[in-house]
Amino acid sequence: MKKVLVLTNSSGGLYDFRGEFVKALTLKYEVWVSMPDDVKERELTDMGCRIIRTPINRRGINPLEDLKLYRAYVKMMKETGSDLVVTYTIKPNIYGGFAAGMKKIPYIATITGLGGAFDRTGLLLKLIVGMYRAGLKRAACVFFQNEENRGIFQSMRIAGKKERMVMGSGVNLEKHSYEPYPEREETHFLFVGRVMKERGILEYIVAARRLHSDRVFFDIMGYCDEDYQELLDDLEKEGVIRQIGFHTRVHEYLAAADAIVVASFHEGMSNALIEGAATGRPVIASNISGCKEAFEEGVTGFGFTPGNPEELIDAMEKFLALSTKERAAMGQRGRKKMEREFDRKLVTAAYMDEVSNLI
Repeated sequence: MKKVLVLTNSSGGLYDFRGEFVKALTLKYEVWVSMPDDVKERELTDMGCRIIRTPINRRGINPLEDLKLYRAYVKMMKETGSDLVVTYTIKPNIYGGFAAGMKKIPYIATITGLGGAFDRTGLLLKLIVGMYRAGLKRAACVFFQNEENRGIFQSMRIAGKKERMVMGSGVNLEKHSYEPYPEREETHFLFVGRVMKERGILEYIVAARRLHSDRVFFDIMGYCDEDYQELLDDLEKEGVIRQIGFHTRVHEYLAAADAIVVASFHEGMSNALIEGAATGRPVIASNISGCKEAFEEGVTGFGFTPGNPEELIDAMEKFLALSTKERAAMGQRGRKKMEREFDRKLVTAAYMDEVSNLI
């Protein structure tokens, strides 16, 4: 049986957003998964995956740590006898790409977003570009999730042997089924994402301070990835926000919301938006690549310029002016859009097509 090695920086992200693809792989191949945590280890093991725990500092830039990661990838490719390597996110893409290229193993990489990496300047930007070029140049296929990311890579001459576009990770339309719209006097906005500056948490807080009332609530679902916990705790005591915390099962929280808010500065393709829309909830989202593909202005949601709290407030006020019937209709149109364009079965089929070509 041929062997596929999957490299990721989060077991939760792999299982929640790419589980259908991993399952499809296990039906035909022996699948090994390298990941840094055990959040979804049981679920992946039950699928038939063999797990290798590999520590990754996702955000740090430490040459010694990264060299250790590269060596770990080389070792596991040799020990597993991998016939194909599949990588997700920055460090697995770069260092997994280095390792697979060195071992002359075909590999597929996915650009799940650029984060703030390409906002850098000078020597650091040159270093990042150089590492991406080296990591991806032997990739059999590089998947992109939005045209802007692909355009940036093309402009900087970062390329594999082939490129392919998919609509993010897609959405599982059965798992995120349509839910009837809440009928109540209250309005609950739900911020979904890691609590950090690049996810727009500060703009959301400004909007919450301005608009919260005994009928308008601001909820936050996600773990605190930067030093905002004390601020969040103080705001919660004041009644400005409510912290829901990090959850791996998000559907019930999406269904309980009136609108899903994604205020990111960067996205590959926002899973929160497409899952929220699939559930039948209008969205309020940054007008950036990775978000704007997932909604239609005034039809399935409202957009705003990231980093601009006044525009976010304006978008929320437009939403608050809608009747319950109008909001429900907006959510229904969002669900139809997900069915037409974002079905995860289409994304899984695209990946399996490339895998079949290579093995």
